[in-house]
Amino acid sequence: MTKILNGSELVGYIKERQARQVRALRQGAHISPRLVIIKSKTASPVIDTYLRMKGRYGDDILIETIVLSLDETDMIEAITKLNDDPEVHGVMVQLPLDDSSNTDDILKTIAPEKDVDGLGPDARFDSATAKAINWLLAGYAIELKAKKITIVGNGRLVGGPLAHMWRESGFDVTVLTRNTEDIASILRQSDVIVTATGVPHLITSEMIPIGSTVVDAGTASEDGLIVGDIDETVRARDDLTITPEKGGVGPLTVAALFDNVITAAQTAGNRLL
Repeated sequence: MTKILNGSELVGYIKERQARQVRALRQGAHISPRLVIIKSKTASPVIDTYLRMKGRYGDDILIETIVLSLDETDMIEAITKLNDDPEVHGVMVQLPLDDSSNTDDILKTIAPEKDVDGLGPDARFDSATAKAINWLLAGYAIELKAKKITIVGNGRLVGGPLAHMWRESGFDVTVLTRNTEDIASILRQSDVIVTATGVPHLITSEMIPIGSTVVDAGTASEDGLIVGDIDETVRARDDLTITPEKGGVGPLTVAALFDNVITAAQTAGNRLL
């Protein structure tokens, strides 16, 4: 029987704890946590959907969330000002940018103590999405020790930081990229598969072994809908432990982001003591 890894079921407990932490910051330290998200003026509908999710989550736990729509040529100057603003505790850039060649220069401008998405080279926080996948698997007691783990995609948002995190923990991790030959045969030897390529329907049923755990962290827009990397043939099976089409990694990624904002605000408060 299929076991669903439903991040939406776990996020409520995290949100309650975060709301208590924010109240303590506001009442005890007189600090109002604030997150600023910078996006490109030409961001896709998928990005706008995620920004609305983040805004609603921030409202629920009383963290002010500000979205700035900027030309990419203006982002570095804006980030520099935000770094110097003591009332801003977290800064993130919503990726992807229109011109990906600007990404590294823009991300490395974010002060490490405010890089709450964990994507800059010196960020003091783990990647929000990698942290979310860890939470999701731990929440459903999925053991990773002695398991063959395969990550499809080596992007800076998911694959790269997640592989680093799990290798640091001593897990057996293989990362597949677009240059990997015979992806299907590697996947068929895996116990845990995480896919995050943004290529709809890339992973089909014949690639996935019986009884494996599958986390679909890919996102793309198809016919106006947000879809993942997993093909419908995979979801028709009843032997897998798998994320749902909606409500898997996404809700926990938002929670992990705000967890980092809270920690940044707490650290800023400690410096004032």
